[in-house]
Amino acid sequence: MAEGELDVEYVAKLVRLRLTPEEAEVFQEQLAHVLQYVNKLSDVDVSGLEAAAHAVPMFNVFREDEARDCFTAGEALQNAPRQANGLFVVTKVVE
Repeated sequence: MAEGELDVEYVAKLVRLRLTPEEAEVFQEQLAHVLQYVNKLSDVDVSGLEAAAHAVPMFNVFREDEARDCFTAGEALQNAPRQANGLFVVTKVVE
């Protein structure tokens, strides 16, 4: 195995996958092909491009906050199956 090449058996062990030797060989070949395509990206001249975190421009997609009418505490608790002291009572989910 060449330096810088990923070992499928090692990666499979990290993610706790049991691969047969035949599967490992097939996946190793497939991974080698994928890495060849990734290495082709180093041939692309990107010297004139500005670095970007996103492929498309991102703008603030959140709406402005505005005050609106809302439920009162009593209305919110009206259909609660269990309540106590003005609060929802729920089953404990942490052990």
